[in-house]
Amino acid sequence: MKAFLILEDGTVFEGKSIGSTKEVISEIVFNTSMTGYLEVLTDPSYAGQAVVMTYPLIGNYGITPDMESEKPWPDGYIVRELSRIPSNFRCEGTIQDFLKKHDIPGICGIDTRALTKRLREKGTMNGMITTNEHYNLDEIIPRLHEYSTGDVVSKVTCEETKVLRATGKKVALLDLGAKNNIAKSLHDRGCEVTIYPAHTKAEEILSANPDGIMLSNGPGDPKECTDIIAEVKKLYESDVPIFAICLGHQLMALANGADTYKMKYGHRGGNHPVKDLETNRVYISSQNHGYVVDTTTLDEKVATPAFVNVNDGTNEGLKYTGKNIFTVQFHPEACPGPRDSDYLFDRFIDMMGGTK
Repeated sequence: MKAFLILEDGTVFEGKSIGSTKEVISEIVFNTSMTGYLEVLTDPSYAGQAVVMTYPLIGNYGITPDMESEKPWPDGYIVRELSRIPSNFRCEGTIQDFLKKHDIPGICGIDTRALTKRLREKGTMNGMITTNEHYNLDEIIPRLHEYSTGDVVSKVTCEETKVLRATGKKVALLDLGAKNNIAKSLHDRGCEVTIYPAHTKAEEILSANPDGIMLSNGPGDPKECTDIIAEVKKLYESDVPIFAICLGHQLMALANGADTYKMKYGHRGGNHPVKDLETNRVYISSQNHGYVVDTTTLDEKVATPAFVNVNDGTNEGLKYTGKNIFTVQFHPEACPGPRDSDYLFDRFIDMMGGTK
């Protein structure tokens, strides 16, 4: 069955339908990872977006247990070529069946290089995936311009508090759209991890006397999270060590008077170099974000840059002055992606007093 990707600038790509045949409007973004497509599909940070995979062949090892949440989150999935016969000893099915099961539409057989170039040149755009061959651009374009991801954090966060038992440090993880491996990375280091829904009050978290607090990754515009920002400010004002990544990093900055802005096309992939400004070492990182902290709005009495993106110079982390708080824009748990920066979990445990 034919399928069409229609961008808000009027560009139309024709391909073949995969997954669900429902019509969807979403923000179109691209990911440059060469492996880890299942982790990308199940990353809650993609809620409200349709993902273009730049690697030309997707699905060659099928669906495996490498899930970062219980279900996929993107609104749509766009690939050049989809493997029809996956081969892996852990394979449990095909991507096309996985997309159908979860009612996610997709399109294959389009020139993803041309699409990615257009998104890089013009910036991230909204788009529609449809199987309707009689589409009307005059009706569709205004709808694309009006689309907004809205409050997607409420959509992806857990519904109730849950605990991963252990005998080490007690960590409170605020789930803003957390991937499974964040809690696992802490639990593997002996931490007892209590996972809280995104709208949990700071008082409830602090009343449990955690040794440390972690703010997770998540989707959407950080400025939409006004209620959460107010609670993050209360967490900042406590003396509890805090480690925040991605959306959590942005919310901590907003809570302390800094600003964020939307990037032209964002960072999404497993190959982004970041420089630690304290050691001058460069690490390859996994990233998924379309917004960034504006360092020109930082009060140096509150926080100073700790990491910078080597490619474009944007901020990749902050160290908070006089506080046991550090935050990074990238994903140190590396699912998918390199493990270069997982030492940051060890730094966080040291901030809490070490493993003893």
